[in-house]
Amino acid sequence: MGYRVVVVGATGNVGREMLNILAEREFPIEELAAVASARSTGNIIDFGDTGKTLTVKNIEHFDFSGWDIALFAAGSGPTKEYAPKAAAAGCVVIDNSSLYRMDPDVPLIVPEVNPDAIDGYTKKNIIANPNCSTAQMVVALKPLHDAATIKRVVVSTYQSVSGAGKEGMDELFEQTRAIFVGDPKENKKFTKQIAFNVIPHIDVFLEDGSTKEEWKMVAETKKILDPKIKVTATCVRVPVFVGHSESINIEMEKELPAEEAQAILREAPGVMLVDKREDGGYVTPIEAVGDYATFVSRVRDDSTVDNGLNLWCVSDNLRKGAALNAVQIAELLGRRHLKKG
Repeated sequence: MGYRVVVVGATGNVGREMLNILAEREFPIEELAAVASARSTGNIIDFGDTGKTLTVKNIEHFDFSGWDIALFAAGSGPTKEYAPKAAAAGCVVIDNSSLYRMDPDVPLIVPEVNPDAIDGYTKKNIIANPNCSTAQMVVALKPLHDAATIKRVVVSTYQSVSGAGKEGMDELFEQTRAIFVGDPKENKKFTKQIAFNVIPHIDVFLEDGSTKEEWKMVAETKKILDPKIKVTATCVRVPVFVGHSESINIEMEKELPAEEAQAILREAPGVMLVDKREDGGYVTPIEAVGDYATFVSRVRDDSTVDNGLNLWCVSDNLRKGAALNAVQIAELLGRRHLKKG
């Protein structure tokens, strides 16, 4: 016996990836619905590589009564309107938008990091999925925090254009093509040219000069991992289609030499340590695409601070940063609470 599952925003990048991962992980499903906006209604989409297809239903007319889990990948606007309706109908919402992440009555979950927090979902029948850059970082930080108590994190991100959706991917492709053939370049999705460039600006600017993406990394890490950890972030968009990378500097209360950190990370859930300290002995974003793992490389001591460590962290942002984490939350919810399948 399986679950009745709804994927909301099923025609977008993350929604399609959710369908792929549900199929790949053989999530126990009794019935599956693909739901999206009116303009996508009636479209036929694949359910992963199962050979099955789904006809997209209109969210405006969809009745969530009797459904067990709704994976939302529809953005904050539609989520604000329809997630409370789904939750009120008894369907547990797992939301990929930023809308509920800092709500004290909504657990913000990375299953490898804070699985026990999911027990609080009953307050609103909603569970939040973290920001893509936060998700992969806390998977790498959690085992190190358990071993030596992290005091401060300085992170610089190198985030792919898929984090900005299909429009971001299209813009990188079109600008790159335009440069090669001599056509004029247009900036539509991004504030500056993204092809052959990097842009230190993701989301809106806040009063203190940081961006909302940077604020998310700070606030979400505190909520998921430990409110005492100090975090400062610089988030940068780079001309990569899929896969986020992060350069992370960590200051800890206790000494944790690089070799010990490597040993800990080698055994950590969700982490794949690839750190050969030789040409090519590290992971780049193109190698992480399509994989479930959070890859860690370049682990080394930082002698400029007491108990300092540097590392390089890479993950497929459409997977661990979004769709995979949501499905893992659904699996955790099933094991701990819903108990079907």
